[in-house]
Amino acid sequence: MQMKRSYHFHAYQPGDIIYIHDGSGWDPIKYSERLSPVSLKIRDVEVKGRNWTRAVIKAYEYTADVLGSLPEKSVSVDFEPFTLYTILSYKPRIYGEIVELLMDHVEVVPTTPFHPIMPHLGKFDQEVLARVSFDFYAPFIKDQKVVGYWLPEGVITKETAGIVVNATSADVLFLLDERQFVGLNLPQAKFSCNTYQCGGKLAYVFGRDHQLSDAFAFNTLDVDGLVRAVSEGRVDVFKEREGIPYLVHLASDLEALLANPQQLDRFLGWMRGLDEKGVEGINAVHFVRKKRSGEYRCLEGECSEYFRINVKDYSSWSDYYDLSLDGRTGDMRWLGMRREDGKVINRFYRGKKISQLWKYAFTKLFRELNRAVRFGVIDLIRGHSPEANKESIQEFLVRYARVFFREHYEYFEMDTGVDYIMEPIKDVDPTLAMKLGRIYYMMLLANHSCPRFWENIDTRVTFGNVAAISKALIELMEVYMKEGMGERANFLLLEYMKLLAFPQLYYDYDLYKLPGLEGWETTEKAWFKSLKSEVPNSQYNVVTRAALYTGKEALPDEVKEALGILYDFKGAVADTGHIPGEVHGNWERREWCEHRA
Repeated sequence: MQMKRSYHFHAYQPGDIIYIHDGSGWDPIKYSERLSPVSLKIRDVEVKGRNWTRAVIKAYEYTADVLGSLPEKSVSVDFEPFTLYTILSYKPRIYGEIVELLMDHVEVVPTTPFHPIMPHLGKFDQEVLARVSFDFYAPFIKDQKVVGYWLPEGVITKETAGIVVNATSADVLFLLDERQFVGLNLPQAKFSCNTYQCGGKLAYVFGRDHQLSDAFAFNTLDVDGLVRAVSEGRVDVFKEREGIPYLVHLASDLEALLANPQQLDRFLGWMRGLDEKGVEGINAVHFVRKKRSGEYRCLEGECSEYFRINVKDYSSWSDYYDLSLDGRTGDMRWLGMRREDGKVINRFYRGKKISQLWKYAFTKLFRELNRAVRFGVIDLIRGHSPEANKESIQEFLVRYARVFFREHYEYFEMDTGVDYIMEPIKDVDPTLAMKLGRIYYMMLLANHSCPRFWENIDTRVTFGNVAAISKALIELMEVYMKEGMGERANFLLLEYMKLLAFPQLYYDYDLYKLPGLEGWETTEKAWFKSLKSEVPNSQYNVVTRAALYTGKEALPDEVKEALGILYDFKGAVADTGHIPGEVHGNWERREWCEHRA
């Protein structure tokens, strides 16, 4: 059979940080985690963790065994760098097993550190993250001429894709969703090696079959049904007759293997069934390599500019597809509004409609806070080295990844020395530079996409993002104070206070002027309802709660004293609501996601 199948797994992102401890910047960050015990059932084994992150990391021991039992290079996997680094910190043995798996058995696909929605970030930050992703993954991809890339949530624009392809000398294959393609017609079909013009270079694109991928992830087909749906339902008669290999590309979260106790065995049964049907497993990246080398026969023009395809800007692999106006995905899940008509959307949460206006405000605020930190870091470096330009500062920040993820780089014996890190801005005092690098990376860490994936704002991942950006702002404020730049420090304090006064953004950002899908989504009532606390021991919304929790520990005493007039620090607790997608876990506290102080 000429049909091949590919499966890509996207790994989980950690989200249980509640406080980042003080540091000089010379070492990786240290932080406190949530203590909210939970367990997952895998086959006949109960995997327990002190929080969701720890439980999933323990469960990776089982998923690594499953992937290792598949034919070599039949699947691909991406691990967000901070996830892989967290595994190294918590479970070095599991990290070693995963590294061995990535080096020898599965196709490793680089992805963006900290899992932000890339097009929602500033261009400078996107460029840093793209370069760091390839540096972090250098031991795995080595001198490959074609490498895969997983954009967080698949959200892509031509500008972002151009930034990624220009961050490496290799040719890039973007793994997307078929609903992101524009003008997908035969013979330029989704099973072919299509190309995408971006950044002055030609990239490759494959789109996953979302119906089949979701059928496995959400258990809507049994194993026999999954096998038949691929081997019989996706046959390309023309390519079979002409002897031209083609690829059915599938993808899901790696957590899809943990969705129920039998899921690992369901996946293995599916793959064995396809093997028996003669559908060879080969990851999409290796498929492209074989097409380019001539080992696999191509349709005329395949893998070249003649098979160029358009990709919808801001499309994704997991949007609210039921609200699509054009039959394609978008980024409304993370933006809270539909780009096509600018209407704020609503979703159901706990059986009731809830406005997603908070996502738009959250996105807008974080762009502002990111900019404040970025400009502050660049400003302070230039203040000590006027000759430093954008390129040299950016190079320093890229190299600082080797401090932030030091143990990972040392595992592969890559240079993490201060001379290497400081070389681009060698005239700056290393003590100051390292502190600024730390602050910048805490800001990047605060941009996980996870909070805006879910319908409710009150989650542990929202808390983690706010805790990280709060600490970045406070530490940068302290640097300005030491530099005798009080006005700049006061500006950052006001930026931090926007987190505390998050509900006020409804008026500051004129959110009431935005149109709603049904009209009510942008009303004052809908806004405050969406922010309502889900925990019994604090009246504050989760953004205020998390910023206050960080400020309680990190702010100077005189600032805390002044804020104490406006805010009750007793409400600064780390408890949050639960994430809807984690209710299958056996939580010791099912009512909310606690922190046992």
